[in-house]
Amino acid sequence: MNRTPPFPGGTSVSRLSVYASPCTDGLAGGTPHLHTASTEAYVVIGGEGELQTLDASGFRSTPLAAGTTVWFTPGTIHRAVNHGNLQVVVVMQNAGLPEAGDAVMTFPPEIVADAARYTAAATLPADASAAQVDEAVRRRRDLAVSGFRRLVASAEAGDFAPLERLYASAVALVRPRVAGWRRTWQDTVERETRHTADILDALDRGDGHHLRRSVLLGSPASEAAHWGMCGRLHTHDVHRPAVLSGPTDPEPPTPEGLT
Repeated sequence: MNRTPPFPGGTSVSRLSVYASPCTDGLAGGTPHLHTASTEAYVVIGGEGELQTLDASGFRSTPLAAGTTVWFTPGTIHRAVNHGNLQVVVVMQNAGLPEAGDAVMTFPPEIVADAARYTAAATLPADASAAQVDEAVRRRRDLAVSGFRRLVASAEAGDFAPLERLYASAVALVRPRVAGWRRTWQDTVERETRHTADILDALDRGDGHHLRRSVLLGSPASEAAHWGMCGRLHTHDVHRPAVLSGPTDPEPPTPEGLT
């Protein structure tokens, strides 16, 4: 089990190049989806675009440009729209959960309500050519855009029942994964939070032993870009970082009284 200190806050980080190809509605960008357990942040580092969101308060479009930082909580349907070379650093809460299926795409309701149909629509082909994967990504994105547009139209007409049904279907889809997610969370975010509490207790006693166990860690971006929902992703492996300096076994310290 990896015991190196997690990325700050137990988050994950990746660099996103938002898709530039047009969707069925003529807008270039990513696949609308929501997260069921994790908050996501966009730190825009280049280009221009907008973030389209839908939640219980309605639809909103937020401009994105270099220097913009926005974040959105679980349940916020979001769609990144690219108006020109939109580049984003993405910070995700609860590293390990989003990678394990925390996201639910806004496919039409008859698909989201059926776990088998949803899985078939969401899964990209394995052992396929780049062209075949690209086509599958386009199909998946356009299907989610069609569902998203229906949700927005209903909300703008004052009918939020379709959004409520999507939320219910999303919960049903991810519920079987929750036990595994809880174990991941306990070994990362919860453990680090408890460790911080232990450090504060130690400092309050005048004990700074943990400072002598300081370490520098690094995780370069993946060389190959991945097919993400919003665009091409260069991820950073924050679960298995390299120890650049300091103890080679940077297990959180447990001096006397710091447990």
